[in-house]
Amino acid sequence: MTDTSVPEPRAFRVDSRDVQGASVIAVAGEVDAHTAPTVRDAVEAAIAPGARVIVDLRDVSFLDSTGLGVFVTALKHVREADGTLDLVITSARVLKVFELTGLDVVIPIHEELDPLLDS
Repeated sequence: MTDTSVPEPRAFRVDSRDVQGASVIAVAGEVDAHTAPTVRDAVEAAIAPGARVIVDLRDVSFLDSTGLGVFVTALKHVREADGTLDLVITSARVLKVFELTGLDVVIPIHEELDPLLDS
């Protein structure tokens, strides 16, 4: 039997750290019109020439169109800076948002963080 219950919302937070030459931004909770500006600010702060930006969304329980827009803009800016943007997503609910919009084709999405850091 498949678990179709909606996960309990986690407290919203954004943590940034540098790991092995990459800027890793871990996001938890719901990313919506209210919280997306905080995510946007963290991602934009990590973008620099040649930057490697990894956004860890494993603890995100919900992402709306405003949150999606953050990543569209981030992709544009990181490409302009000759950098890279990778997302780590394990929630089927969050992944579906990227798949429905086709962004899973233009933004690399991974299930695990560690292999990204080892590459």
